[in-house]
Amino acid sequence: MKLMTLSESQTMMTFISLALLLLFSYVFGTLAEKIKGPRVVGEILGGMILGGSCLFILLPEAMKKIFFAYPEQGQVLNIFYQLGLIFLMFLSGYNTEIKLCKKNARTISLVFIGATVIPMLAAIPFISLFRKSFIGVSGNNISFSLVFCIGVAITSIPVISKIFFDMGIMNTKFSNTVLTVATFQDLCLWILLNIATKVAAAGKIDILHILMIVLSTLGAFALITAVSRMVRSSIKVRDSKLLYTVCFVMLLAVCGLFSVMGINIMYSAFIVGYTVKVFFGKEAETVRDIYALKDIVFSFFVPVYFALVGIQLNVINDFSPARFLLFFIIAFGLEFIGTWAALIFSDLSGNMKMNFAVTMNARGGPGIVLATVGYGAGIISLEFFTVLILTTMLSSMTAGYYLRYQQKKDKAVFDSL
Repeated sequence: MKLMTLSESQTMMTFISLALLLLFSYVFGTLAEKIKGPRVVGEILGGMILGGSCLFILLPEAMKKIFFAYPEQGQVLNIFYQLGLIFLMFLSGYNTEIKLCKKNARTISLVFIGATVIPMLAAIPFISLFRKSFIGVSGNNISFSLVFCIGVAITSIPVISKIFFDMGIMNTKFSNTVLTVATFQDLCLWILLNIATKVAAAGKIDILHILMIVLSTLGAFALITAVSRMVRSSIKVRDSKLLYTVCFVMLLAVCGLFSVMGINIMYSAFIVGYTVKVFFGKEAETVRDIYALKDIVFSFFVPVYFALVGIQLNVINDFSPARFLLFFIIAFGLEFIGTWAALIFSDLSGNMKMNFAVTMNARGGPGIVLATVGYGAGIISLEFFTVLILTTMLSSMTAGYYLRYQQKKDKAVFDSL
């Protein structure tokens, strides 16, 4: 068997394009951190600088020689794009913790309802305002409506976690409540996104198929959670190479097998990450090895993924600043009002209600995954893809700066609810 290969010049241009993506992602990601913003915002901005929002306009011939050196280059780069996506979701699954505290159950329930159920339902009347400009080539109204509502309600676990770590408030009651709610929220929204992609692919609603998707996605997570309670000690893997091999085989095989069951790639990767944590994640050596893998993933695959997201954004053409601003106000406002309204039934102070309402607006990585999956499936247009990414960037920065402002006013504000 002989495999088709790239020529030496094609291989070199692929390497050069990856190097530029990584360089711009690193430089602008570092700049974002310098101004206390989420690194992901800078990494996407680095891609935007390389793309149709800047250098593709200023230096079109030079950029075409780098990123369109041969017809299949886009497909080759898409492999790194997909690897970045599944590694990001794998690590999100590995870092997922569900900690239910009876004393805090009421607050968790209220925040979940306010940050998920209320904004999604409240977003429905606004769908018709954006459908004409935001719907994708599949033209499926059900799928588009689901993605629209998810885009309003989604919250980022990785971005919020990074902000909490940087501020030194991880493992406070406030941070644990936010992360627990975000975990339940993401599970629900990933299921809805899974349904949206399958309905768009089929072109029609198959109730039996949708039920199978819901049961399989919930069942997979529930099964792993149940098994984790029965596992008294972690499976010990002393060989780092063996652990990595097991992780990679599981990641690639499960993503392929689950696709046959109707479960999309990003949720499959999330499940694998959570599974690895359940069976291998309690040993100190395993935690060390996974964090070593995390350093590699977040120094290459994820920055390249975010840069490739950014390079597709075009804020010069096929983009309406007015529609972006309107969507941002609606998305941020509904999430804020929904969370605040639900917490009226709690005994939290007005200041703490405000903290939850702003924090749940940080869309981060999941917002980007939503945009890329929706656009890739033809559910949303390039303009809505751009709007979702920009909304994610702006909302995440707003939440980060606001929380730091609150901490500056009162260092103990997050220590108790």
